[in-house]
Amino acid sequence: MKHDEDLHTLAGAYALDALGPEEHDAFLAHLDRCASCAGEMSGFSATAARLAAAASLPAPAHLKEGVLERVDTVRQLPPLVPSGRTVRFGRVWLRKAAPFALAASLAAAAAFGGIAVVQHQQADQARAQAQRADRQVQAMTAVMAAPDAKSVHGRTSTGASTSVVSSARLAQAVFLSTGLPAAGEGRTYQLWFDDNGAMRPAGLLRQDGAVLLEGDPGRARAVGLTLEPAGGSAQPTTAPLMLLRLPA
Repeated sequence: MKHDEDLHTLAGAYALDALGPEEHDAFLAHLDRCASCAGEMSGFSATAARLAAAASLPAPAHLKEGVLERVDTVRQLPPLVPSGRTVRFGRVWLRKAAPFALAASLAAAAAFGGIAVVQHQQADQARAQAQRADRQVQAMTAVMAAPDAKSVHGRTSTGASTSVVSSARLAQAVFLSTGLPAAGEGRTYQLWFDDNGAMRPAGLLRQDGAVLLEGDPGRARAVGLTLEPAGGSAQPTTAPLMLLRLPA
């Protein structure tokens, strides 16, 4: 059984439902008498909920169009007569229809050959995107569940809610935002580590959501967010939308 000083480190893992039965029960009992852990766990739970929403993948834009284009090519089952037997068409009609059916089959085969290539490429792209997203989510989850994970919360000058979860042991940090407006044409959000006044690039954020910051938080005292030209900048070119001080 863990002592209270050990149980303090389980807040992040508890918020992610990543504890075993024994640790879960021990931390739950500890939570009733520890105001510090109760406050920290509440913050982790809110951050975990935002992480889940931010990391979700929308359906590819081409999916609806692809379904609508292919719906007419899906062969339907023949209708059933009241007795339960399928309807059979006469041999004469089938003989007359045979040449047209053959021509249609050849045309369909050629068309589906091209469609199959495109669909294969799209499937490969979607699979690669899903794998990248999965690696990101795993890395962000590891930071949140780290025994030394610490979180801070704040708002940008535009009113968006933000959080930073950092782990010194993993040398990584996660940034999450809710309500961040679109950056606009030719612009992007850029994250920064504030190393005692020296701003160090920490990655780009294309839209509202969650991202694993690039680089080791190290001795950074804060995380900043600015609006920069597309592709990012070597140093901030605009006033910070947010400068969130990291916990000691």
